[in-house]
Amino acid sequence: MKITNTRIPLTILSLASVCGLTLAIHTGQARSGTAAATASSKPPTGAPSSQWVWQNPLPQGNNLRGASFIDANTGTVVGEYGTIVRTTDGGSSWTIQASGTTQTLWAVSFTDVNSGTAVGEGGTILRTTDGGDHWASQPSGTTLQFRGVSFTDSNNGTAVGESGTILRTTDSGNSWLPQSSGTSNTLFGVSFTNANTGTAVGGTFGESTILRTTDGGNTWVPQTNPGTVFLFDVSFTDANIGTAVGDGGTVLKTTDGGDNWSPQTSGTTKTLYGVSFTDSNNGTICGFEFGGTGIILRTTDGGNNWVEQTNYSLPQGANAFYAVSFTDANTGTIVGDSGILLQTTDGGTQWNSEPTVTFNFLYGVSFTDANTGTAVGYENPDGMILRTTDGGNSWVRQNSGIGDPFAGLNFFGVHFVNSNIGTLVGQEGIILRTTDGGNNWTQQTTDTTDWLYAVHFSDENHGAAVGFLEGKILSTTDGGENWVTHASQATGLLGVYFTDANTGTVVGNDGVILRTTDGGQSWTPQTSGTINQLRAVWFADANTGTVVGDQGTILRTTDGGQSWVTQTSGVSEILLGVSFTDASNGTAVGQLGTLVRTIDGGQTWTRQESGTNQDLYNVSFTETNTGTAVGGFGAILRTTAQGPTPTPTPTATVSPTPTGTPTATPTPTATPRATPRPRPTPRPRPTPPH
Repeated sequence: MKITNTRIPLTILSLASVCGLTLAIHTGQARSGTAAATASSKPPTGAPSSQWVWQNPLPQGNNLRGASFIDANTGTVVGEYGTIVRTTDGGSSWTIQASGTTQTLWAVSFTDVNSGTAVGEGGTILRTTDGGDHWASQPSGTTLQFRGVSFTDSNNGTAVGESGTILRTTDSGNSWLPQSSGTSNTLFGVSFTNANTGTAVGGTFGESTILRTTDGGNTWVPQTNPGTVFLFDVSFTDANIGTAVGDGGTVLKTTDGGDNWSPQTSGTTKTLYGVSFTDSNNGTICGFEFGGTGIILRTTDGGNNWVEQTNYSLPQGANAFYAVSFTDANTGTIVGDSGILLQTTDGGTQWNSEPTVTFNFLYGVSFTDANTGTAVGYENPDGMILRTTDGGNSWVRQNSGIGDPFAGLNFFGVHFVNSNIGTLVGQEGIILRTTDGGNNWTQQTTDTTDWLYAVHFSDENHGAAVGFLEGKILSTTDGGENWVTHASQATGLLGVYFTDANTGTVVGNDGVILRTTDGGQSWTPQTSGTINQLRAVWFADANTGTVVGDQGTILRTTDGGQSWVTQTSGVSEILLGVSFTDASNGTAVGQLGTLVRTIDGGQTWTRQESGTNQDLYNVSFTETNTGTAVGGFGAILRTTAQGPTPTPTPTATVSPTPTGTPTATPTPTATPRATPRPRPTPRPRPTPPH
């Protein structure tokens, strides 16, 4: 059985996703431009209080949405989960700053090295007067989303956003006053050239919106333009000359302050999301295509000619550029999904980036000690296998030895019994085995094409793997030389754990829990007390185990599963992975960066800040305070410190994904919504073949 196009079903994309939240791409080159097979993961300085630090991508992997550079060296970028990252040396190093919020920040504007304002979801406005060492929240008087902000000096600034919202300050944001825009269309971009003269752009389906003020926003006048699509950004170099960009490759130009807007030929139909001009001639546009790649366009003649720039190398997994900021004709930065940071000092002749191993999804991780671990996921053509022997300070790509040149391979689960011997499983019954720490992987033979989602060994020889599409259970007693396939009563299985050669538990759809005490020859159903999908299982010994799943479900047994007790997780997000170091100390991870921790066997679970809203699919702890989590868009997070004991978290309001196998939702053209972000669907990921 050959299943093509397996990558698409890995995410369920809401209508909002199309606004540009496609999978992100980063460069696979270091700043020198050499290909990066290894990513160093020295944590960025100034990381916020979270005990979890980024190891991939670097300097961090949250989606970036806005950028503001005031000179070739000094710039600030902002994004999801309240992300703010700063450089003062032209991008040679980056500092993660504490924003004090987890709201998405969509735009940022600095007027000097110290004074800047960031805006975003929930009416968020943040202000710094010390270059971001401290960010203070300012009252906006609204919970509507802000999408653009423009300051001309430290006092005068304008923020625009959802439902035609416009706010104005003349006192550095100490007070923000609403202005009448005359439209209910969302405004995505704004550009002021002095305290009085500015332009805001936006739109709705079938209509481009351009507003103009020459009196500091006391009056905003709609301007006639030939656009019929959303406009996402605008850049003016003086009161008269400006460029607006938007959906469908739209580029509009004015030389008379917007009295007349003329379309320019961009040469693309991709969504153009950011634009930056440094003078009347030199400008750069960035954007994306849903399901395709990002795009960078450059002009040196005021837009009479736009030339696509392609001199950058990006690993798979992300393809959306969202914002661009140039400080002169040569020096600029582009940001995008998954922490993309592209920089140029030669007008885009060459774009360089931080070294990153991958932006593709990572689904499984297994550490055998604090230093030695393997993560697996998706890659085209041969699947993703990453290895570290230094606690994740560096991750090295390993070769699987097999490939699917049509759609790439998904590896879903991995388990090592020691630093050398490990097994990974994936789509279409794939099982690979290594006895030398992954230097060589050998494919093993099975009689199933079920998609294998998890694998676990109790010793070098005895192990089991489970399948989701057909609910198959595979077992081996000889290290995988021979695999025996067993049918189960389950419609789909997602997790497996064996405490010895005979005793094991599997979990899956509809709250199913199955138990064996004879090495998998027979399986007995257990009463879970839930119909929620159960995603992962972990046992400390034959009697003591924990299961996690949908709607924040956590179940605990101390009698080998004869009885399962529901524990209060304090979250409603889907929990996808769980790892304990003993019967008391454990961590579960899941949807939207959810991370909960227990030190008392689950009597109490407390939320920890993961520092991201990327979905976390799996986690592996080898010591009480030392663990690694992996997830969407190449996310690798590491903790080596317990940190302060958090307080129990009230139930979140995120709606869980329905039980069962997800299918990809058809996505129309770009639809700006309150939170345009692709929500990678937690396991099960692939859509079953028909």
